[in-house]
Amino acid sequence: MQTALIAVLGLVSLFVGLILMLILPGIRFISWGILGLGVILLASAFIIDFRRVRGALVSRRGKFGTSTTIMVSIFIGIILLVNAISIGNYHRFDFTGLAQFTLTSQTKDVLAELEAPVEVVCFFVPTDPYGIAAYAASLLEEYQYYTEQLSVKITDPDEHPDQARLYEIVQYQTVVFETEHGYRAVPPSEIIITDASGQPIAIEAEHAFTSAILEVTGITQKKVYFLTGHGEANIYAEYSNAREGLRDNLYQVETLNLAITPSIPEDCATLIIAGAQNPLASDEVEIITRYLGNGGGALILANPNSPKEIKQLLSYWGIMMGDGVIIEPTEHVAPNEDTPQVPRTRNKMGLSTTYFPGVTVPIPFPQFEPVLIADEKTGMLQELWISKDSTIQMVMLLSTSEESWLDNDFDPHKKPEFNEEVDVKGPLGLGFLIFAPPLTEAEEQGPHLIVIGDSDFASNKHFVNGDNGNLFLSSVNWLAAGKELISIDRKVVPFRRLIIGPEQARFLNISSIGLLPIIILVIGGVIWWRRR
Repeated sequence: MQTALIAVLGLVSLFVGLILMLILPGIRFISWGILGLGVILLASAFIIDFRRVRGALVSRRGKFGTSTTIMVSIFIGIILLVNAISIGNYHRFDFTGLAQFTLTSQTKDVLAELEAPVEVVCFFVPTDPYGIAAYAASLLEEYQYYTEQLSVKITDPDEHPDQARLYEIVQYQTVVFETEHGYRAVPPSEIIITDASGQPIAIEAEHAFTSAILEVTGITQKKVYFLTGHGEANIYAEYSNAREGLRDNLYQVETLNLAITPSIPEDCATLIIAGAQNPLASDEVEIITRYLGNGGGALILANPNSPKEIKQLLSYWGIMMGDGVIIEPTEHVAPNEDTPQVPRTRNKMGLSTTYFPGVTVPIPFPQFEPVLIADEKTGMLQELWISKDSTIQMVMLLSTSEESWLDNDFDPHKKPEFNEEVDVKGPLGLGFLIFAPPLTEAEEQGPHLIVIGDSDFASNKHFVNGDNGNLFLSSVNWLAAGKELISIDRKVVPFRRLIIGPEQARFLNISSIGLLPIIILVIGGVIWWRRR
């Protein structure tokens, strides 16, 4: 009986030692000591009751039990080996609706291009009612998967007030990014999103963290300016999704009122005029024209019956705006005939489906003629609208079907009918990319702008439907960087009280590999010992 008790204590010691090693890696030496005690107890029980153990092993039942134990041990060993191999060779899947555990492609690119080390100092305290520390630590651990230049240190500002003073920390749960160029502190107010009453509703840190990395490494973010002062869409109201989409693409977004700031800032990568309703002053038109003439980029979203100053501005680049509304009587409408859909076959950006509520058309001047030109890289034919003097070229980005028409006498209360005397038959262009090619090899490309005959497609009501959001962001990316479409992955995590941190995640990872097999082995050993 005493020998059995010693053996059971040995098994218990082994089990406890393994559990402590998994849960608390910081006390590894104590865990090894408990494991060693378990081995000593089992060996003592074996030596004290050697004859009985030997008899049990050489008996018929003992031989059967020994072979079974060996087979089970081999099986468990194979499982442990496969799981151990899978730790170093794995692929991670994120099945959350918002992809909250996956970094955006822009952040991955920034991390991959880091050349100088960035130190992250997290001033976290244990009392964290909003779970910022756990969320930020998990996010920064995700950052470290994509670069070796990022080091993270967690400091309690109450225990180390001197370090907090060094970075001028005034709030708990602040994250500091530092390089040799300087540091940037990200306070919790840039991580927690609150409602009108001040209650937290979501957590968003990736944009703030990546922007801080760009700032401290000396990389300048491109800025996008929205023109204001003429009844344009408000980027904090009906265009808030477009604004956040640009921020997710790592642009800085500002507003610009030319009546207050009589010039376009030099750091403007793209100027956006989204649905101006009121007239522009003559000097404002002159400022924008000069900006485009100096190689600036602009995205102009012009609704039907736009102010004459917008039409005047576009006329400089060979575009006249129709005052009517596009009617699409085919199946490509959503939901009405005055809301045409554009499928992939009529979309030069390769987007599957975009649609436009109440859209008009930009029309090239008569001196522009469509010409088929072979692309130098792909050899494929591309249709360009080229002015007679070859100083301006256009690409039709979006077009309607042959059954469509521009209705110049549209009445929303009547069924639209084509009138060949006043209406314009399709296919018609809904959007154009306009640019001035360089005259010499040394000269940079001249003015370039995108004109789309609708601004509502990028409003909050329609931004997330179809590929409307991607169309808006693609247009900005083409103008600002000349790059292909950048995917957008919104990273606002709904506020939750329970957030798993790195330690808990490590325990779940390790325990899923060996905990269950160990428990089965221990239970089987106890049962075998009692029935021997």
